[in-house]
Amino acid sequence: MTTAQRTHPIGARQAVAAGCLLVVVLLGVGVAASWGPQLRLDTDVSRALYAGDGRSSLVQALLDVATAPGYTVARLVVFLPVVVWLLRARRWTSAVWVTVSVVGVGLVNSAVKELVGRPRPQFADGGAQLTSLSFPSGHASGIACLVTTALVLAWPVLSRTARRWSTAAAVVLALLVGLSRMWLGVHYLSDVVAGWALGVAWTLLVVTVVQGVRWTRA
Repeated sequence: MTTAQRTHPIGARQAVAAGCLLVVVLLGVGVAASWGPQLRLDTDVSRALYAGDGRSSLVQALLDVATAPGYTVARLVVFLPVVVWLLRARRWTSAVWVTVSVVGVGLVNSAVKELVGRPRPQFADGGAQLTSLSFPSGHASGIACLVTTALVLAWPVLSRTARRWSTAAAVVLALLVGLSRMWLGVHYLSDVVAGWALGVAWTLLVVTVVQGVRWTRA
């Protein structure tokens, strides 16, 4: 295997992470600077997607199910057994980067929320009932971190077909969770997009720094 073959995956990983970080920065600056076109788009999309006040118990239950994978506890429930397995297999660096990625994304997301300071959408049964900040969406960043971590771990042992299907499933799940936050009226479009970008960027940066996965074996 040549040096170029060994280093290419890391370079691609860094490029994707940098691109995602750029998205977070640009959207965050737009919100902080009250950039009109972005705020108008956010408002129009949030109004169009909001499931409405007084929605039925069935609709509420479906939305609760759709948004659940984005909770912090969901990430911990999914990856705690994985970390235990990695430790038992003596894959120490993999256990470290998975732990840092899954736990740290919430902390990073909270820090960005405080930096930007955006209030929630003011729907009576949506963001208006929450005191926490809106940008970026913690559910969107959480699910993006979860699926990216899962793909990075599984990639070396997946066939080409399995990689395609796994990536498609990951994208669908992330989209569902992100859209559910707007259906519930608790986030704007740019909150969700920035959350997705932050989750992917954070995970890939952690992998790159810790170097817990030998991509060249894939």
